[in-house]
Amino acid sequence: MELPIKNKKVFIHSGAGLSQESGIKTFRDENGLWENHRVEEVATPEAFSLNPDLVYRFYNLRRQQLYQEVKPNTAHQALAQFQKKWQEQVFFCTQNVDDLLERAGCLNVHHMHGELSKMRCLKTHKVFDAPISFTRENQCPCCAEESNLRPHIVWFGEIPFHLDKIQKELLDCDIFLSIGTSNQVYPAASFIQLAKENGAYCIEVNYEPTALSSLYHKSHYGRAGEILSGVLEELTSLL
Repeated sequence: MELPIKNKKVFIHSGAGLSQESGIKTFRDENGLWENHRVEEVATPEAFSLNPDLVYRFYNLRRQQLYQEVKPNTAHQALAQFQKKWQEQVFFCTQNVDDLLERAGCLNVHHMHGELSKMRCLKTHKVFDAPISFTRENQCPCCAEESNLRPHIVWFGEIPFHLDKIQKELLDCDIFLSIGTSNQVYPAASFIQLAKENGAYCIEVNYEPTALSSLYHKSHYGRAGEILSGVLEELTSLL
């Protein structure tokens, strides 16, 4: 199939389904809970103000799992190899807060919902690498004060990161590839529409269809670790 290639750019958007195959727990279970906590208790600015110790503990546990139990899967590795071939023509945007894409070898990953491996100063907004565990007692590296550090995570009610850059890349891309997303969380759920309206060929890789699957030109259903390599080979032939 020949595409109307403008810039030979591929926009790759990944969600929880990509990392779930590595053993990462999804943020919420079917009852809307994570580790028996309501989202309002651990993932909002208000929760951090009311009970910071609970919020610290919640993210420390997730960070421990990421560093001690989880490693990149074959889908992460396939994406790293694809970027190695096409380099700056590939733009990575992920809703995931883990660093599995980077650990697989991917570069310049734009984490729109933040990064579990980072912490941020509440005063200066400077971002630092986070230890496996930190609390209100840890001194901030830039101001040497306690109680100034928070997880570098976009909580509910906060604006995602990199939106201007993401929009620019969506408008410039020739191919939009979505991997493991529910297509339920905005603004990420609007990416397919913006890319398609601007002429991109849109492909999804998902475990099962979503409410927006009909918008894609082509859909591949199954485990990303099993089918993504073939999809990326197909993209290589299109480019």
